[in-house]
Amino acid sequence: MANISKRETSITRAGTLGTGNGDMSATREAIREKASVARDLIQSHPLTPELSAKLFAQEGISAFRFLTTLIEWSQSQLDGLQKIWVQAYKNAWHVPWSTTNSLYTFPTAEGGHECPLPSGVLTQALLQHVDQCMRHEEVVKKMC
Repeated sequence: MANISKRETSITRAGTLGTGNGDMSATREAIREKASVARDLIQSHPLTPELSAKLFAQEGISAFRFLTTLIEWSQSQLDGLQKIWVQAYKNAWHVPWSTTNSLYTFPTAEGGHECPLPSGVLTQALLQHVDQCMRHEEVVKKMC
């Protein structure tokens, strides 16, 4: 019987790209590329800054939010995504990338534009996943 799927061959399942040995680097790169494309799209978009930021969130952050709990992320990979996301928010507000990041990462209550951060999105997704697991009695029984 022929080996249908080699361990190094990329396969697609549930919107993810990975290999038989669990290498999800293709998916991480696709998420990063989608964020970069969305960042560049809003650079010259005629929308208001608020609408541009929402557009980026829908196009550049949604793929990460959807797949974040399925993929292992290193801190440097999260930092790389954060850089792209903050650059996108700077594009939305029509300021140079050299502008300080704090204006875009601080909460709105503190005078910032509150760009979502990958670590926050990851934490939120994990907590939602745990909450969903806790709602199913059979999952709770397996955990105990």
